[in-house]
Amino acid sequence: MSNMPTDLAPATPKYYLLKTEVLALIADLQPGTLIPTERALAEKYATSRTTVRQAISELVAEGKLGRIQGHGTFVAPPKVTHVRQLTSFSDDARNQGLRPDSRLLALDVVGSDAGVAVKLGLVQGEPVTRLERIRLIEGEPLAHEVAWLPGRLPRFKSNLAKTGSLYAVLADVYGLRVADVEDTVETALAGPEDVRLLGIEMGAPLLVVHRLARSANGAPVEWTRSVFRGDRFRFVSRVKSGA
Repeated sequence: MSNMPTDLAPATPKYYLLKTEVLALIADLQPGTLIPTERALAEKYATSRTTVRQAISELVAEGKLGRIQGHGTFVAPPKVTHVRQLTSFSDDARNQGLRPDSRLLALDVVGSDAGVAVKLGLVQGEPVTRLERIRLIEGEPLAHEVAWLPGRLPRFKSNLAKTGSLYAVLADVYGLRVADVEDTVETALAGPEDVRLLGIEMGAPLLVVHRLARSANGAPVEWTRSVFRGDRFRFVSRVKSGA
C-alpha cells in the first residue's frame, strides 16, 4: 500500500501563474493600451512564448484583453451589461450611455419551419417575418440576431429603420406589446460564420440566447436567436418578488 499523501493539490500550471501576473500588469491601464509583445513578456517573466501565448489567449477569451492582427494585444474595454428584462438590445445600450446600431442582413416573409411554427403557435408553413441583423455597440459588432415574428408586418422595414428598436416598433406601430419573455441561455464556440459576421477568432466563446416573447394575452410575439460575443457581454437578470 502506497504511503504517498493523497491530499496534495496538483501544481498550478505555469501559464495560469503568468495569467495572474498579466492581470496585475494591466489592472491600472486604460482600455486600448497596448501591452508588451509575447517576446517581451517571455523575457520579463523568464518563461516560454508558448506559455505566454496560452495565458494571453485565455485573457482574450475572457474579455480582459483584445487582439487585432498586425496591431498587437491591448487592454479590452469593460463588458457591456445586458439586462434581460422586457427591454430590447437598444434600450439596454442607451441606458448605459452607449450608442446602439444595427446592420440589416435580411428581412423577408418566409414560410415557417417546424421549429419556428411550434414556438409561435402556428401551423408549419404559415408566413412569418424573418429579421436578421448584426447588433453593434459604439460601431463594434457584438451580436448576430435572427428574429421570427408571426405573419406579415406592412412597411416593417421603413418603420424599423426609424427607431432601430424592434420592441418600440412592435408596440408603437403594430400594437404588439411584449408583456412576458422567456430566455434560454447556453454557451457555444465560434464557427466560420461567427468569425465572418462578428470579426472574432475561431473557437471564441459565445453566449447563445433564445427568447420567446408573448403579449399580455399570452400570444407569441417574437422568437429570436441571438449570438453574443462572450468576451464582450455579461448578462444580468433582475426579478422582483411579489408583494
